Amino acid sequence: MIQKLTLENILFLDIETVPQHENFEDLESLDQELFAQKTQYQRREEFTPAEFYDRAGIWAEFGKIICISVGFFRDTGSKRTFRIHSYKGEESQLLKEFAQMLEEHFSRNEHLLCGHNAKEFDFPFIARRMIIHGLELPSKLNLFGKKPWEIPHLDTMELWKFGDYKHFTSLKLLTRILGIESPKDDIDGSQVRDVYYKEKDLDRITRYCERDVIAVAQVILKLRNENLLQDDQIISK
Repeated sequence: MIQKLTLENILFLDIETVPQHENFEDLESLDQELFAQKTQYQRREEFTPAEFYDRAGIWAEFGKIICISVGFFRDTGSKRTFRIHSYKGEESQLLKEFAQMLEEHFSRNEHLLCGHNAKEFDFPFIARRMIIHGLELPSKLNLFGKKPWEIPHLDTMELWKFGDYKHFTSLKLLTRILGIESPKDDIDGSQVRDVYYKEKDLDRITRYCERDVIAVAQVILKLRNENLLQDDQIISK
C-alpha cells in the first residue's frame, strides 16, 4: 500500500527532451532515412519526415535530454520540506552528474524512483541515452534480470489506473481533478523544442520541469490522503 511507503525513500523526477538537432535537414542522410522509417507508422501519409521532426524529442534514438529535475522529501520532525534540484545543459555531463547522485544518495534497496508516465518514458529514455553516451547504468535504472515486483520504480499514472491498464491520464488532468496547482501554467511539452532552440531559454524549461516534479509529489500526497505541500515547504537547491 502506498501509505506504507516512506516518503523520504522516494526520488521524484521529470525530464525534458528535444530533438538532437534544430532541423531535420541538419541530420545526415542516413539518419534522415532512419528517422523516416522509425516514424512511418505515426506519420502515415499526413506528414513528411521533415514536418514530423519537431516531435523527434520523444525518441531516445533521435532526441536528447536537456534537463533532469529531481525532488525529495525531508522530515525534521517539526516540518516537512521538499527539496528540488535540476541537472541541465550538455547531455553527457548532466547524465554523469545525475548518475553520480543516484549512486551516492538513492541506491539502497528501499529507495524508489517516481514520475508520471515515467515507466514508459522518463526511465527508459534516461537509460538509453546513458548507454548511447557510454555511461554505466546506475543500479536503479539497470533492470536486467529483475522480476516485475523487484523494479524500484513508481509511476503516478500507473497508480491512478487502479488496474485499468488501458486508461491514460495526463499529469495536467490528474492535478486538475485532485485540486493540485497545475504545473502547466507557462509552457507545455509541445513548446519545449521552440523555447530551447528559438528562445534559447533553458532556465524557463527548467522551471517548467521542476513544477512537474512538485506536481508528481503532490499527487503522491493526495493518494496517501495527506496534506499538500505549501510554498514555504518547497526548497530549490
